Amino acid sequence: MMEELDLLKKDWKKNANSFEQVSELEIYKMIHKKSSSIVKWILIISIIEFILLNGIGLLINDPNLDKFLVLHPYLNYLDSVNYIVVIGFIFIFYKNYQSISILNSSKVLIEQILKTRKVVTYYIYWNLFIGSVFGAYGVVDGFHDANLENQHQILKQNTIGYVIVIFFTILFLIAFIWTFYKLLYGILLNKLQKNYKELKKIDL
Repeated sequence: MMEELDLLKKDWKKNANSFEQVSELEIYKMIHKKSSSIVKWILIISIIEFILLNGIGLLINDPNLDKFLVLHPYLNYLDSVNYIVVIGFIFIFYKNYQSISILNSSKVLIEQILKTRKVVTYYIYWNLFIGSVFGAYGVVDGFHDANLENQHQILKQNTIGYVIVIFFTILFLIAFIWTFYKLLYGILLNKLQKNYKELKKIDL
């Protein structure tokens, strides 16, 4: 009788472990599917953003902008560099999506999630840098044109005020760009972070 009871206990423990493994496997599959979908959306949004922003720039024929770029030729070079860098980021997003789409171990998935979050963060920083540079030149140039006739008088009378207005205008621009990209990608990054935490709870 005792031997039969021992056998039943062993069988019950075996089944319990089996159910636990099945449950963890299902959780992993679900997290993997959600993570793959999130990375796909990061890729899609980055492509749409690239097409829209550059498409609008091509459609708008602003002589003042052309004049501005002529006066600051190095911004043309920076704009070309920006094209290359953004296309590079999109390619990395595509490679991340390819990698994360393959069903792999939880450890590999964790590494891919961390890598994706890091790349998106760098992408946001890059756009913040580019937007700040172009915005700063635009603000300074705008003030210069507006006050061209009496610029020397203004600088003598209120140099500090002039600098403060430009500083806070640029600061507002940086905050706007930061908020835009955090709203655009922040929700997806938070979901990836949640998936990362869930994965750390299981051990496949």
